[in-house]
Amino acid sequence: MALREYLVGEVAEDFADGVLSRREALRRLGLLGLGAAAAGAVLSACAAEPAAPPPSAPPPPADPPGRAQSVGPGQEIRFAGPAGELIGAWAAPAGARPHGALLVVHENRGLTEHFRDLVGRLAGAGYGALCVDMLSAQGGTAALTDPAQAPTALADTPGDALLADLRAGIDELGRRVPGAKVGMVGFCFGGGMTWQLLQAGEPRLTAAVPFYGPVPEQPDFSRVTAAVLAMFAGLDDRVNAGRERAEAAMRAAGVTHWIRTFEGADHAFFNDTGPRYDADAAEQAWTEMLDWFERHLA
Repeated sequence: MALREYLVGEVAEDFADGVLSRREALRRLGLLGLGAAAAGAVLSACAAEPAAPPPSAPPPPADPPGRAQSVGPGQEIRFAGPAGELIGAWAAPAGARPHGALLVVHENRGLTEHFRDLVGRLAGAGYGALCVDMLSAQGGTAALTDPAQAPTALADTPGDALLADLRAGIDELGRRVPGAKVGMVGFCFGGGMTWQLLQAGEPRLTAAVPFYGPVPEQPDFSRVTAAVLAMFAGLDDRVNAGRERAEAAMRAAGVTHWIRTFEGADHAFFNDTGPRYDADAAEQAWTEMLDWFERHLA
């Protein structure tokens, strides 16, 4: 599905699950370009707004996957991009010999603390990890005065520009972890961007793990060189609609792949700062992701 359509669906899903009030959901849909009538129709198609206040995000768990071995949050770096300076969160790999280099792609909220933490956890597992702030052109995620502006800014950015920034991230990984094989992992919006970069035939990717990201409408993976572990959540019907066509396209192209669905888990189950966090599914996904990278990047 198109990026803007996907982001509209994210707002609708958050409303249906009680994460956003109707008023806030209408405001965010307006930022995404929907008029009042269209936004109202989108929300009317969702479940009724619950009487209770929307649930707040749970406190971070004491020990999310990889926290014990983390090297600490990624440090901010700045590096050259195709259209100006890019911002990123970088963590150097622990150990004498890196296991590989990982490009991390954040959710539609931008480069949040969760992703700074995640690159540190991946570095603790032995990988040089970089999360590019896809809102660098707006001054970075931290520069936005309203977090709801992040999805709109991403939707307004041409797809080719987003992919070019990700390629610049791979360039930067090559400078920081020279000679290492490159893997990629993305979540939600970032999972969609992972599928897009795979379809674009990025030759430097050796392994990729898209988490519950929207699959291209007509996927063509004939140029894919990476081994793909595709993570889906059993309750995530909206994204799961693309699962079969992703698998069919990878099979047709001869791509080494595995489709993994976590039954009982919902969209964004890996994010330990979000309302749909599922500790058991996240722990299993963490282990399987590292096993995949170890198998294909070592």
